[in-house]
Amino acid sequence: MKRILIDSGPIIALFDSSDKYHQISRSFIKNNPHELITSLASVTEAQHLLDFNRNAQTDCLSWIISGAIKVEEIGVEDLIRIKALIIKYADMPMDFADACLVRLGEKYQIDEVATIDSDFDIYRLNKHQTFRTVLK
Repeated sequence: MKRILIDSGPIIALFDSSDKYHQISRSFIKNNPHELITSLASVTEAQHLLDFNRNAQTDCLSWIISGAIKVEEIGVEDLIRIKALIIKYADMPMDFADACLVRLGEKYQIDEVATIDSDFDIYRLNKHQTFRTVLK
């Protein structure tokens, strides 16, 4: 089955109807037939940015718990590569959640990402391969 990485932006927009990306995120998630993959760092980021509304936070968690997206683990061994990525992209700067998604992309050979973040146009998998953004 094809897998797509999902950044926190579309997750946040899905649960915040005032977000300018709400409709496009909702439409993408509703019509996407592929498995969506993220990291706990992106879930944490989404929860933090949804802190204006406890219902939005708990609805988001219920959605994740229901299996709408799969949260892949980031192990201690992944942190070496994540640290290298953060150093490599220090001029952007790359945040931890984005570095985790790039690492997951490398680890599972996933080159598509649902994001509203243009940084993924710059990030590279395994030094050279570009990401294809499926939502932006």
